[in-house]
Order: sequence, then C-alpha cells, then structure tokens
Amino acid sequence: MTQTAASLGTDAQTDICNALNQSVAETAVTTMLAQNFHWNVTGMAFGPLHALFQEIYEDHFEGQDELAERIRALGAHAEGTLAGMVARSKVKEHDGHASDKEMIKYLLEAQETVAETLAGCGELSAGHGDTLTEDLCIQRGQVHEKFAWMLRSHLE
Repeated sequence: MTQTAASLGTDAQTDICNALNQSVAETAVTTMLAQNFHWNVTGMAFGPLHALFQEIYEDHFEGQDELAERIRALGAHAEGTLAGMVARSKVKEHDGHASDKEMIKYLLEAQETVAETLAGCGELSAGHGDTLTEDLCIQRGQVHEKFAWMLRSHLE
C-alpha cells in the first residue's frame, strides 16, 4: 500500500530517515570534494574539469537540500553539521593534493558510492510503501550515475 509522510508508521519513518540522512551526508561530502577539486585542478584538462567539477558541486548542493527537506517532511531531524556528515559518510574527504586523473578517480568512486546508497534508500522506501521518497532517490541516483559516466569517460 502506498504511504505518504503522514501515514507512515514510526518505525518506517525512522528507517527511511536514517537512510536519507546517510544519503545527505554522502552527497554533502561529495559536494565538497567536487568544490575542492574545482579549486585545485591543474593540467592540460584544467578548463573542462574545472567546469565539470563546478557543475557537480552546484547540482549536489541542490540535491542535498532536496533530500534533507524530504527528511523534514517525514518529521525527522536532518543532520546539519559538517562533522556529523563526515563521520556518517562512506565517502571520505580528500585534501585536494592530487593529479587531475586522481581527482577524477576519487570523485568517480564517490559518485558510485552515493548512487549505491540512494538505490538502497529507494529500495527501503519502496518496501515501506513510500513511493515519493523512492522516486526522489531514483532521480538523485540517476544524476550520480550520469556524473559517474561523465567522469569515467575522462579516464578511457
């Protein structure tokens, strides 16, 4: 049965919001990675990578907002501290000292991690009948998979 935010049970809300907070954390860390790499990229591909990294962090900033707002719509607290997000995230920070190819590889892995987390959150949401959260996770997961493809293409 399809559920809305108002009709989900407490356990379902808790499970979904924990998964959403994981998604927000990983998106936030990936946002900062892309911005860090945008600032620090050098080399022959500077122009296109500088632009791509900016496109990524601008998209992800909006994406983390959409995910966090869904958490609030479900009646839970959205993790809002950098320390909390870094601690929770499977994506790890990077100091930005890397070659352009290393940056691409690191950001590619981050995109794949976030896409996987969002797919899991979508599946969990579907299992609870929360098709609205499932749809949001599918949309955001597709964005991360597209960026993964774009990054991967730079390495081929």
